[in-house]
Amino acid sequence: MASALDRFQELKAFDDTKSGVKGLVDAGISTVPAIFHHPPGSLALNDTHDHHFGIPVIDLAGAWTPSRRAELVGEVKSAAETVGFFQAVNHGVPEAAMSQMLAAVRSFNEEPAEAKRVYYTRDEGRRVRYQTNFDLFQSPAANWRDTLYFEMEPNGPTSEEIPPACRGVVTDYTRSVRMLGGTVLELLSEALGLHRGYLEHDAGCLEGMNIATHYYPACPEPCVTMGTTRHSDPSFFTVLLQDSVGGLQVIVEDEKLQPVWVDVPAVAGALIVNIGDFLQLMSNDKFKSVEHRVVSKSVGPRISVACFFQSHGAAASTRVYGPIIPEGDLSPELYRSTTVEEILQHFREKGLDGSSALQHFRV
Repeated sequence: MASALDRFQELKAFDDTKSGVKGLVDAGISTVPAIFHHPPGSLALNDTHDHHFGIPVIDLAGAWTPSRRAELVGEVKSAAETVGFFQAVNHGVPEAAMSQMLAAVRSFNEEPAEAKRVYYTRDEGRRVRYQTNFDLFQSPAANWRDTLYFEMEPNGPTSEEIPPACRGVVTDYTRSVRMLGGTVLELLSEALGLHRGYLEHDAGCLEGMNIATHYYPACPEPCVTMGTTRHSDPSFFTVLLQDSVGGLQVIVEDEKLQPVWVDVPAVAGALIVNIGDFLQLMSNDKFKSVEHRVVSKSVGPRISVACFFQSHGAAASTRVYGPIIPEGDLSPELYRSTTVEEILQHFREKGLDGSSALQHFRV
């Protein structure tokens, strides 16, 4: 087995190419390098065909109609308290903006390596970053994907900082998803028994947004690696756009209360909404930040766009969040109070190691 020094040198040699996983594929490799090999236990696949479970599909049409509003809050509450995921349809984000966003991400990743290298960096001070695995040097095994990352809200990058393939497109998409985010936060606030504007205005859950666009090339040996390791999201909530290739899975309990992985299929025109760690903490475990992963496939590329709603700047390090206990509720607080920056720092330090960042903050 390679020593820690050997592994570090292999990782550094790969990272120094600034060509990503796409560069390996373009070079014509037929086997997956050892730095991407995952332990067999983490690759185990469940046969989900025997389980009668589907990710809820929630129609947001009529969200402002009183008769529909109560039903909709109930549907969102049920999804947030069980699987932590739902597919949103009639969400208000134009299908043209969605398809253009996916096309822009693909276009950037399929440019010559020389054109992309100028954006390749691990400098977190840059608002636009292209890289393979934010935790490349921390994680037990690398994931088979490249990422183009944007810090969009509250102070987004200049046009010149954004790759030409994505200029205009990412800004328009961000604007539409932010409006959807406001609707989602209102529904989640009401689902917690709070006033409609609590999570957006009182808690500041709409103040910041980061976008991670992932490009998963077809893998020559999908049985030895992962697209994205098992994890939960360090966000208030996430809005995910995925193409039709598939591979996203969430972990749920089956009829025998055993954990199983189930697929999150692509639904035409839908956006996936999932609860993040911050809302599980704030809801005192009423809402579930469910662990999920992306399996590697021999077909591809798979393209996804994840919009993470997080606090930024001074608010991330100064605003304190803790469990919200309604008046009269005698439930004990399950988490200590903390800041967004402290949770993010812990998440970055541990990387995608298959464990939940929330365990660190439990009382």
